[in-house]
Amino acid sequence: MSESAKIGIVTVSDRASRGEYIDRGGPAIETYLNKVLTSAWQPYTQIIEDEQAVIEETLIDMVDRQHCCLVITTGGTGPAERDRTPEATERVADKLMPGFGELMRKVSLEKVATAILSRQTACIRKNALIINLPGQPKAISECLDAVFPAIPYCIDLLKGPFLETDEEHIVAFRPKKK
Repeated sequence: MSESAKIGIVTVSDRASRGEYIDRGGPAIETYLNKVLTSAWQPYTQIIEDEQAVIEETLIDMVDRQHCCLVITTGGTGPAERDRTPEATERVADKLMPGFGELMRKVSLEKVATAILSRQTACIRKNALIINLPGQPKAISECLDAVFPAIPYCIDLLKGPFLETDEEHIVAFRPKKK
């Protein structure tokens, strides 16, 4: 039996990190992953403040020390002064993966005009994929529906664990074997 994949889920929110409101973004990501993944996986969840240094250190920890193959963040992607998640993600990146953000914004713009304000991005750090999502649970699901078909193959290319999906929800792209 293969080892379960380690997946980091990071909520970036000053108020949630102080306990001023209940985090809905992190649980929405975990619920989504439980719905679409059929392979074994372990969540590593954190709720952190909107501080660029804290975000950077958390992403580094999730990849370098916790050995997550995938890290999904929620929050901190807007234009407000404290929204620093994309900057932190880019600082820890070995390679930027702009197609993820482009597709997520395209899908979100079909639903709401203010999606143009979102700055989601993605990157590769070592052998992990890091993806920034918006903070609203509905937007999280819409964005993941758009990009998740490519995620298992990306993890394959990074020599990570084999992620299998429930094809009733998401059909993962993988090249056909010749």
